[in-house]
Amino acid sequence: MYRRRRIVVGVILLLILALIGFCIYSLGRGVSAINTAIHHDEVYAISRESVPTPKKTSSVKDCSTKNLSLQLSSKSQSMPVGGTMEFTATLVHEGTGSCLVDGSDSSRILTITSGNETIYRSDVCPADSRLLLMAKGDKDSQQMKWNGNANATLTECTDQSDWPTVNAGTYVAQLSLKDDPKVKSEKVVFTVQ
Repeated sequence: MYRRRRIVVGVILLLILALIGFCIYSLGRGVSAINTAIHHDEVYAISRESVPTPKKTSSVKDCSTKNLSLQLSSKSQSMPVGGTMEFTATLVHEGTGSCLVDGSDSSRILTITSGNETIYRSDVCPADSRLLLMAKGDKDSQQMKWNGNANATLTECTDQSDWPTVNAGTYVAQLSLKDDPKVKSEKVVFTVQ
């Protein structure tokens, strides 16, 4: 009988010691986790460094004024105030060799002006790059829409619903390349009524 009591007491003591050891281990892990959370910025500072620009490994050159022309057309010559104007933007390769060009909306810029004032630029908000390998005679056409709002005074992208609506008047649309501003389309004149 004493032997059984000693075994029971021994097992209970072992359980209590195991519980105390588990509590001490858990507290140590908790303190370590809190310390990591407090010093999170220092621990992960390397992940916030700017990503280096990738090195060009291709021998294909970038397209330039010698290789490209831009065309811009609109579906109509007028739109209502608060309406939408649809354009077709076309990149045409006119050179002899192949070349690369970014055909995204942040590289192929639609600019809307009224008189000497710039009203809208399509590159205010960033867009994913869309590299095109173009050869002689290649064309790339994309639809671009202007919702009748002004954004040229913005320094960063905001919600389009916050942009002011333009007034009735005569406006001019033109397409250009960000990397080579000499490459421009003919101007398209339209009215907002």
